[in-house]
Amino acid sequence: MPEVSVIMGVYNCKDKDLLKKSILSVIAQTYKDWEFIICDDGSTDDTYLCLKEYEKMDDRIKIITYKKNRGLSYALNKCIQVSSGEYIVRQDDDDISYPSRLKKELDFIKNNPQYSIVGCIADVYDDNGIWGEYKLCEKPLKKTFLWSSPFLHPSVVMRKESLMLVGGYRVAKETRRCEDYDLFMRMYAEGLKGYNIQEKLYKYKIVNNEKKYRTLKYRIDEAKVRFKGFSKLNLMPVGLLYVIKPICIALIPQRFFKIIRRKQY
Repeated sequence: MPEVSVIMGVYNCKDKDLLKKSILSVIAQTYKDWEFIICDDGSTDDTYLCLKEYEKMDDRIKIITYKKNRGLSYALNKCIQVSSGEYIVRQDDDDISYPSRLKKELDFIKNNPQYSIVGCIADVYDDNGIWGEYKLCEKPLKKTFLWSSPFLHPSVVMRKESLMLVGGYRVAKETRRCEDYDLFMRMYAEGLKGYNIQEKLYKYKIVNNEKKYRTLKYRIDEAKVRFKGFSKLNLMPVGLLYVIKPICIALIPQRFFKIIRRKQY
């Protein structure tokens, strides 16, 4: 059985060439003992057919699917259910893992049993190339969650036993765009910890344009996730000040938010 299971959820992929590049970046890893489970989350276009073609590139790639779109949390849980690895690695369909990512993250988590989550910082890019850097705290604490999630979700490797301890990803309306934030807070509430390698091992796509990244309804969902998570982490009542943060962000005109994001990265 492979030591590592890389998991990805895909729904109606708009850029098949980028999806292929993302898959190839896993195939090109210097670490080789992995399986790559990709779940087609009930796509209504030709995504599944493309994935079946990409499956032929490497016999370690496994494609699973179902008919109805159920969201990323559900798709990732399905991947975990059929996984064989001791470690679960995330990868998004429009991102790139640099060649040494798996080896460096796995070496670290194996040599540091006190950590259940290991991520990294990343290059931020769009169609014009790299335009920023995704910086993260090296050793996140519970209070680090107040401002935002202290991990870049698609960059992490996690111990499968730790994921099972909290029941995997929570499938709910409010976790549609922040399943990772919810998961990591539940893991920390159980006494688990994480670490971010201060090396750019991942290339993360963020398009910083005039389009709203998340609409108000998703920001309200995030506020609900924050309230539940902060309560579990015993961060109340101070946490109430941060619960409303996503709603405040949603009210900022996009032209100003674009400037803020440019300075952020």
